[in-house]
Amino acid sequence: DGAGAVVMVGPVDGSAPLKAILSSSGKPDRLQHCAWSSATRLVCSVFLIETADAIMSGFSRLVALDADGTNLKQLSARATTWQIGASRYGGEILDWLPEDAGSAVLMQRTFVAEESTGRLVAQQSSGLGVERVDTLTLKRTTVERPRNNAYDFLTDGHGNVRVLALQAEMASGYNSNRLAFQYRPTGSRDWKPLAEATITAQGVAGFRPSAVDRTLDIVYGFANDSGRTAVYKIALDGSLKRELVFQHDQVDVDSLIRIGRQRRVVGVSYATDKRRSEFFDPQLKALSASLSKALPGLPLITFVDASEDEQKLLLFAGSDKDAGRYYLLDRASKQMGEISPVRPALDSAKLAAVTPVSFPAADGTMIPGYLTLPAGSDGKGLPAIVMPHGGPGARDEWGFDWLAQFYAARGFAVLQPNFRGSSGYGDAWFQKNGFQSWRTAVGDVNDGGRWLEKQGIAAPGKLAIVGWSYGGYAALQSAVLDPALFKA
Repeated sequence: DGAGAVVMVGPVDGSAPLKAILSSSGKPDRLQHCAWSSATRLVCSVFLIETADAIMSGFSRLVALDADGTNLKQLSARATTWQIGASRYGGEILDWLPEDAGSAVLMQRTFVAEESTGRLVAQQSSGLGVERVDTLTLKRTTVERPRNNAYDFLTDGHGNVRVLALQAEMASGYNSNRLAFQYRPTGSRDWKPLAEATITAQGVAGFRPSAVDRTLDIVYGFANDSGRTAVYKIALDGSLKRELVFQHDQVDVDSLIRIGRQRRVVGVSYATDKRRSEFFDPQLKALSASLSKALPGLPLITFVDASEDEQKLLLFAGSDKDAGRYYLLDRASKQMGEISPVRPALDSAKLAAVTPVSFPAADGTMIPGYLTLPAGSDGKGLPAIVMPHGGPGARDEWGFDWLAQFYAARGFAVLQPNFRGSSGYGDAWFQKNGFQSWRTAVGDVNDGGRWLEKQGIAAPGKLAIVGWSYGGYAALQSAVLDPALFKA
């Protein structure tokens, strides 16, 4: 039924078939992602739901297993009978310790204080901390003591914790909207002030550290100084010199491109009409451009992972009419082979093209979006669907969308508008978010439906609206502004 997931392992040269080593049913356990901690050991994240007194609550756990599926162990710390409370956060891997020939990792997790009466070895403190954990023996060593006000740590990719993120708690017990970041100079154990930020209705105002580069001794992060998010770097040599790395004049820069076990930063990424990449590494920049032209369908290229020496690259290539497939590239031999498609059942299917479009709102503002028309259609007189995204702090992008393709395969035209209130286009576009500025956001959604009718794409009386999360809210609110526009 599509709810489950399976972890498949096999040689990249195709000399043996893929073998299933771990699975989840999705009812309620869900495998979220896996990565190699060594050449023979995997770490996987699992999300689960438990029900107690008719109340459902989720929790996560990390597990480790051998490449053949044996020797499965829970990496997340197990609860004890003396714990005062419970941790629903199973932790996450901060650093894969590439210089370590064994299978140890650095992970952050929530420590829970224990009852100490009559005990000499009770866990006294609680909060987020960092441990070095051996994925085979489960031996644990505390690297950073737990802090109640810590919410994240950053390492340099070589086992050194360099940045600490703090969020104070108010007297009411709720978290403050003030964030503070501290850093460690190279070779020091002392924490020093790095930056501050404030959580607002529009997001986070101030510098938000995201990745440390040990070689350059800097931290990359995001900040919004001119109405749009850009990438900056701050020196960790004590000077705290801050420099702009990359900004775009139309959209937010929303992610760093990182590869390899050290998670080396090699570029930035942002979305205009399509997802774009700006590489700092000239070789990867040229490689990405040549691969996109060489592969069929002009797909978007993503560098997923790399070998220790970065001579073997795991790539993902996908487009609007291709759900995507993974490739292995050997840079030394200049040979590349396909590993596996993401959705092999669709290989023989004729999928619909997705076209970036824009349409006028009632006040004349041009609203960007994506139009999916049934394959082989002339795009006229069709049953049509307006499908606003969730969030509202989100946006749709060009590429394969399973639900839009599902409707297109059944003869529907699908419009996905990035209405005002969507993220990615800067503060002015986001406004006060799609709830507080709902009349503008939902008005844009409705104007998308009117545009479909005016262009002759939507047949008279055959216009519907579909959504979930915020999109479901927008679908309901659309009838408040114009009860007669959508028929379903």
